[in-house]
Amino acid sequence: MGMFNRFLSLLDSRKLNVDARFEMLRESISGTMSQFRVVRDRQTGEIFGLKRLDADKTELFEGRFKGLNKPSEGEIAIQFDHPNIVKTLKYGETTDGKYYVLMEYLEGPGLNSLLVARDQILDGKRLGLMEQMTEAIGAVHGAGFIHRDICPRNFICSKDARSLKLIDFGLTLPATPEFMQPGNRTGTPQYMSPEIARRRKTDHRVDIFSLGVTFYQLITFELPWPSADTTGTVAMLHDTQKPVDILTLAPQLDPAIAKLIHDCLANDPAGRPADAAAVLRTLRLAKDRSF
Repeated sequence: MGMFNRFLSLLDSRKLNVDARFEMLRESISGTMSQFRVVRDRQTGEIFGLKRLDADKTELFEGRFKGLNKPSEGEIAIQFDHPNIVKTLKYGETTDGKYYVLMEYLEGPGLNSLLVARDQILDGKRLGLMEQMTEAIGAVHGAGFIHRDICPRNFICSKDARSLKLIDFGLTLPATPEFMQPGNRTGTPQYMSPEIARRRKTDHRVDIFSLGVTFYQLITFELPWPSADTTGTVAMLHDTQKPVDILTLAPQLDPAIAKLIHDCLANDPAGRPADAAAVLRTLRLAKDRSF
């Protein structure tokens, strides 16, 4: 019996007493709507990642979709079984009234921390990481969802930075008409598509835009719209100003990859690649894999 199955066999449908069941190994990492901790199961000794959601903030977000039968973060995340997506094991409610999501523990740095540090460990690995990001997003879309918060913070790398996994489905929505109507402006501003920022109708191509911003930063360590602003205001630049040409920052970059990234950044969704599969085809045709 594998690690995940052994763990699941020890849980039932009752509320989870977190402190009784787990030893806390690492300080909480606070997010917008949750806290994340590394924990050890007191019965099996196995290590997991435990995300505890802020009940008030979660209910406020879920309230935007009242009457639409929106699946919870746990219900969405547990559906994915892909090598580039974090494995979710269990979700539910804790005895102290919070929602939780229990997942495999990923021992490695967040992509965002490598970019902030301009870490040379990324050299020669970027194209492979870009392909894996795209495959993860394709799996999310293929399952009928839009992630809506694609950014470096939501990719965890392996220690050697040769692989990564997509995390955090707190803002993920079904890719159905009722969930793609104008008005839901949530996400990380620097990576937010114009249609989200301007409260327009959306579809899966909001993730393609955010993927393009992430690719751009992975290659250059810079954002395509430089700004010290980290509020929602910065996202308004994404359809009023052109991004800095990536070839001015990375002149040796394969022109086909440069074009792909700028296509992903198109302010009109119709100008972007149609889907993750189209992005992946271009990446796999790249002649230069050295970057």
